[in-house]
Amino acid sequence: MNGQSGRIEAGQHVMALRVYYEDTDSGGMVYYANYLKYAERARTEMLRLVGVDHETLAREHDLAFVVRSCTLACEKPARLDDLIEVRSRLLDLGGASLTAEQVIGRNGTELARLDVRLACMTAAGRPTRIPKTVREALAAYGPPSATRQPRERE
Repeated sequence: MNGQSGRIEAGQHVMALRVYYEDTDSGGMVYYANYLKYAERARTEMLRLVGVDHETLAREHDLAFVVRSCTLACEKPARLDDLIEVRSRLLDLGGASLTAEQVIGRNGTELARLDVRLACMTAAGRPTRIPKTVREALAAYGPPSATRQPRERE
């Protein structure tokens, strides 16, 4: 699978991006907050690639994924006109949350790393379980435990 939404490679979602002038600071390097935007775009395209887009989540399931926590480590700068890749993989797929690792790189060199925890929430802002169909679609990016169904609460 290749295209605008990226591709699946070795259990990871891979998406290429170009660094534009608007992404850089006065020194021609990517402004740190833009790494967060790149990661968000990649997560959105990862979902789209497996048939789970944000509009459908809201319309059919009355839910959305929201960032609960995020850490960003910037190692080396990306620069104007660089072609970079965002590699995303699931580390954990829980009942109502997921944890992803996203590495932004250029030609095999790691530039930034994000560890992101997302919570599944209703439109009213309440935590909710990840629907089975969404869980199964996401399992392609996760550890073997991602395919197991969470226990029901008693």
